[in-house]
Amino acid sequence: MPRWRPPKVNIWRGPLRHLPRRLSRLLPKGLYPRSLIIIIAPMVLLQSVVAFVFMERHWQTVTQRLSTAVVRDIAAIIDVIDTYPQDADFAQVVRIARERLDLNVAVLPLEALPAPAPKPFFNILDGILSEEITKQIARPFWIDTVGNSKLVEIRILLDHNMLRVFARRNSAYASNTHIFLIWMVGTSLVLLTIAILFLRNQIRPIQKLAEAAEGFGRGQPMPPDFRPRGASEVRRASLAFIQMRDRIERQIEQRTAMLAGVSHDLRTILTRFRLQLALVGNEEDQRELNADVDEMQRMLEGYLAFAKGEGEEDVAEIDLEAVFARFASEAKLKEKKLETDIVGDPRIVARPDAFARLLGNLVANAMRHGDHVSVIAKHEGRWLTITVEDDGPGIAAEQREEVFKPFVRLDTARNIDAGGTGLGLSIARDIARSHGGDILLSDSELGGLRAMVRIPA
Repeated sequence: MPRWRPPKVNIWRGPLRHLPRRLSRLLPKGLYPRSLIIIIAPMVLLQSVVAFVFMERHWQTVTQRLSTAVVRDIAAIIDVIDTYPQDADFAQVVRIARERLDLNVAVLPLEALPAPAPKPFFNILDGILSEEITKQIARPFWIDTVGNSKLVEIRILLDHNMLRVFARRNSAYASNTHIFLIWMVGTSLVLLTIAILFLRNQIRPIQKLAEAAEGFGRGQPMPPDFRPRGASEVRRASLAFIQMRDRIERQIEQRTAMLAGVSHDLRTILTRFRLQLALVGNEEDQRELNADVDEMQRMLEGYLAFAKGEGEEDVAEIDLEAVFARFASEAKLKEKKLETDIVGDPRIVARPDAFARLLGNLVANAMRHGDHVSVIAKHEGRWLTITVEDDGPGIAAEQREEVFKPFVRLDTARNIDAGGTGLGLSIARDIARSHGGDILLSDSELGGLRAMVRIPA
């Protein structure tokens, strides 16, 4: 017989289903503030529980016992007044209460009790003292515990008189409770300060590692003060990052040197081809062979451009207005309509030659296949977004990733590298990704293709 299992209850249903997402939006995203919350939240919770238990147990219990003792003394005085004959001015009762019980007692003529005093918002003395007087004395009374006075006034109606008592507040109330709270809060602040200082020293190496990794993604050199520090795990991650950076840089250098060497050697061979073709007598054969040599020459130029795109280049400040001005001059020469716009700061930090080649490839493609080109740059916060749109034939959605592969040339009406080697968009995407961004293709509102470059700047 299968064992019965209780159904699973998902508490994040109904009105609570959006609570985790809202909490995640309110919580900070950084490691340092989240670590502070991890330290502070349990301590605040613990202190709250301790304070509540102390208030509920210690403070209330001590106040209960003190108030009980004070009311017991007052009840004894009332019994003495009711049981034994007294002087006309009750001098002996007043003396005994003052010397033995530390109470200031006065027996007054019988009169109505004052109006009830306002109840304090948070004062357990008023409630406990009233409860004890009702339980032990069971006579009409009036008390005043409001204010910062060191005395508590109590009036009780007797058979033929009214008893007025002034008792010390600390005799009926645990008045030194704030000392415990001050010590608790003070020690918590000291511990939090020490914890924050140590946590800051532990978080700083992680922040340095994140900055170095982000700078490497943008092509920036490693900070001179970066070195493995902090906990062993952080040191291992820093060492792994340094080794990974060295391997990538060596791979880039080897790739660049190989492409440059191959291109140089092939250029030498092409030069000999041209010399030999000059000696060929048949002009028709010479024309065909020259066309092949020219195509190989364009391929070699593409190889060199690809190699330059992977080479090392220091970052510097670039003015987008100057870059767009060069595009405007080029469009005027080609009799193309070019619209440019810059939103935000026109200055960015990037590798100048590589970034110019990135935008130049995209704008050249747009001008080659369209008559109306729009280039819009938005520099908002830490991100730069540049969109290049044209009114050309565009690229089918299923082919938009293929055109980023090296040497891919479309056979449709939209040939990205007509007359080239098919490396234009490959170089552009490699440059964008070396800056920590990417290039996406989509449909343009002008009717052609939209190329959107998004990089941190």
